[in-house]
Amino acid sequence: MPSTEISATPVHAACGRCESPLETGDLRCAVCGLPTPGEVLVGAVTRIELLRCEGCGAAVSYDVEARAPKCSFCGSQMHVERPEDPVEEASAYLPFAVDPAAAAEGLRRWLGTLGFFRPSDLQAAATIGELKPLWWVGWVFDAEVLVSWAADSEVGSRRASWAPHAGQQSLNLRNVLVPASRGLSAAECRAIARGYRVDSGGPPPEARAGVLIERFDVQRSAARRAIAEGLERAALGHASTWVPGSRQRKLSVAVLPRRLSSERLAFPAYVLAYRYRDKLYRAVVNGQDMAVVTGKAPLSIAKIALVIVGVLAAAALIVVLAN
Repeated sequence: MPSTEISATPVHAACGRCESPLETGDLRCAVCGLPTPGEVLVGAVTRIELLRCEGCGAAVSYDVEARAPKCSFCGSQMHVERPEDPVEEASAYLPFAVDPAAAAEGLRRWLGTLGFFRPSDLQAAATIGELKPLWWVGWVFDAEVLVSWAADSEVGSRRASWAPHAGQQSLNLRNVLVPASRGLSAAECRAIARGYRVDSGGPPPEARAGVLIERFDVQRSAARRAIAEGLERAALGHASTWVPGSRQRKLSVAVLPRRLSSERLAFPAYVLAYRYRDKLYRAVVNGQDMAVVTGKAPLSIAKIALVIVGVLAAAALIVVLAN
């Protein structure tokens, strides 16, 4: 039987244990894991089918007219899937502000900024091939958290170089992105996230051939580990300001969420394939800012070898002079 798709409209309910807000579609509390009352699942539903990639596992909207037998993320075959569990829906879709030509130009410029250890002719010699527009999905959280931190600093070290410090701090985090994509890696999503305007969301786009819309295939209540890791990364940037002194090391944090509210967003991007010296590489361009690009690129073996030889020669010269 096809699955139901649950509306992203929040339901005004709270967890009976920790009082964190519950949202439509939560089977469990996203903070403490307590099963939710049945009425929280009530909401507008539609019947859907998904296209599931047999390679990377990405789930995208199924549209008969699009006829997309291959995954835009990895190129593997796809098959129609009718999941039995409820599937979350993006509450807003950020629009594309970059056209395909600008995305290709953004990739070309990025190739010229990768530094000394890349081939000198990379920007000029790379040939851009396939360019696939898509929307990938993620949660954007606001959270109240208790952060426990520990680190070493020079304060109170006395005869030693370092002294341990620890503490707790309440913190309000805003707009913490936790990717739910399976077609893009979490690292790719985080790398291009800074170029998005999260307040620009609108209604779902019309289905177009060749343009894929990824779906949530796990509920936020089932993604507690990914959410905790995202909150810890966000808290880590604040925690460095709590450590006394001017030098610190071994900073670590543990985050206890108290309240979570989320928005489910779909983010526009282009996945591009380019070829350099008969080898294929992948890059991802932010669909709202062509300057925000991430991806794989070749290294120049000759330049790396040159640096290694130079370092060894310098070390040998130092030894000779020392003797």
